[in-house]
Amino acid sequence: MNYFSSDFKLGILGGGQLGKMLLTETRKFDIQTLVLEPNEEAPARYGCNGFFKGALLDFDTVYEFGNMVDLLTIEIENVNLDALDKLEEEGLPIYPSPKTLRLIQNKGRQKDFYVANGIPTSAHQRFVDIFDLRKSLEKDELNFPFVWKSAQFGYDGNGVKICRSALDLVKLPEVECIAEQLVPFKNELAIIVARSVSGEVKTYPVVEMEFHPEANQVEYVVCPARIDEKVAKKATEIALKVSQAFNHVGLLAVEMFQTEDDEILVNEVAPRPHNSGHYSIEASYTSQFENHIRTILDLPLGNTDSKVAGIMVNLVGEEGYSGQVIYENIEKIMAIDGVTPHIYGKRETRPFRKMGHVTIVNEDMTEARRIAEEVKNSIRVISEVK
Repeated sequence: MNYFSSDFKLGILGGGQLGKMLLTETRKFDIQTLVLEPNEEAPARYGCNGFFKGALLDFDTVYEFGNMVDLLTIEIENVNLDALDKLEEEGLPIYPSPKTLRLIQNKGRQKDFYVANGIPTSAHQRFVDIFDLRKSLEKDELNFPFVWKSAQFGYDGNGVKICRSALDLVKLPEVECIAEQLVPFKNELAIIVARSVSGEVKTYPVVEMEFHPEANQVEYVVCPARIDEKVAKKATEIALKVSQAFNHVGLLAVEMFQTEDDEILVNEVAPRPHNSGHYSIEASYTSQFENHIRTILDLPLGNTDSKVAGIMVNLVGEEGYSGQVIYENIEKIMAIDGVTPHIYGKRETRPFRKMGHVTIVNEDMTEARRIAEEVKNSIRVISEVK
């Protein structure tokens, strides 16, 4: 099929920053794109050929949108899967498939899948709701501390809480959830696996994630991870095993823990471009976004190696500020060699909201990490009024 400068239409469910960055690649290749997204001020609004405002969880909206395109992909997992099933039955290619999404969309089902497929992961228990979890605590079937996770619709640290006592349960929502064993670890790692329609597979290098202690959001993504080669090899093998088990098409970001004794445990996955791969826009031969397009169109996959060390710094709204966004000191960081800001196009900031990221590339990892710290301490995402 001719995808380039043709009538072929690629549909994207979701119009956030991941959609916006995907559209950079479709524009490069002159591929027509239609986007469905509930927020009319979404970042992807201006980069596509057709923007449609609509609910991603509404059957009719997703089904009707699917009938307008030749191939469908996602930039967010929380979409109506029944509509995707019907569209797939009627012959529309959808990547990743509704079957894969069904396994991943619910974190309880996702964890059960790892256990069933012999993939190392922390011990977990599933609960109908918080009352069910409390009963389990009363019967001593569950003990503190543990990690509480909402089974669905969690993102960016929302829907995750470390619970050390009954006080930590007080404000948790009444939703289906899981409790995971709290694992002592020395590193959080991630690997992005690209798998095409015809089964070509490539992995990006292992990255290391440094988290904000309060917001439970990634502050820095460091590529390559500063870990032993044996650990990197083990992590890559496990990521490939996970990818094979899901049999997905597209990208699969596999988030993992490196335990104190260098075991690798899979935390969770995302079947789409991911925050842990943003560094690849500047640091890799082929960005994660370009490879996502290549995988779903069954084009040869691009080189996933890094050209230079890359570090990504997330730009999130400062605490205490809400309103029209101002990027304070952005000129200061742009004066530094190898520093590239990416602004997502969200006009309104609020505490800890992801507003953009900055990539730092350098031949020397230590220098890249030093500059990343300087960037982090210089730029502030604020508003005119507190």
